[in-house]
Amino acid sequence: MADFFDELNEKHIAMIAAQPVFFVATAAAEGRINLSPKGYDAFRVLSPTRVAYLDLGGSGNETHAHLAAEQADAGRITVMFCNFQQPALILRIYGRGRAVLPQDKGWEELASHFTLLPGTRQIFDIAVESVQSSCGWGVPFMTLEGERETLKKAHRQADSAAWEDKMAKRTRSIDGLPTRATDRYIVGD
Repeated sequence: MADFFDELNEKHIAMIAAQPVFFVATAAAEGRINLSPKGYDAFRVLSPTRVAYLDLGGSGNETHAHLAAEQADAGRITVMFCNFQQPALILRIYGRGRAVLPQDKGWEELASHFTLLPGTRQIFDIAVESVQSSCGWGVPFMTLEGERETLKKAHRQADSAAWEDKMAKRTRSIDGLPTRATDRYIVGD
């Protein structure tokens, strides 16, 4: 019941726009597979073959580490959306991603597509290689009560110098892979 596409079409893009949550999965050659839920208004379809999402500082930086890992298949990423309303549908985007930090070339262009949120750490830029849709008949109906403001509130209340110092020290993933730290605190909305 799965269908594969070379790029996102209008139906996919409309489904993505209606979802309040998405999931991101990455893996390095060794170590843990990372699977993270993402919320907020943080995902953008830039073209049928390019998507991006805004990433805030949180408990770790595994996605960054996995995408930057020095291995033959580095950069692999899967993004999944589930429609918890009608019609039942699961959409997966398979691609290659890279982290773009505020100090990197290309930041301004990517950042212009988003409303930056407090604690923005990086934007993941993803080249779409394949899209899969499947029925989603086993996904339950769920309704959104609202976004959690806790992460944005914590970043808004953070001392910018202390935040930058904390991020500068996060140069390794859980499995010891290197990451790059952002060079600035972003206040955002």
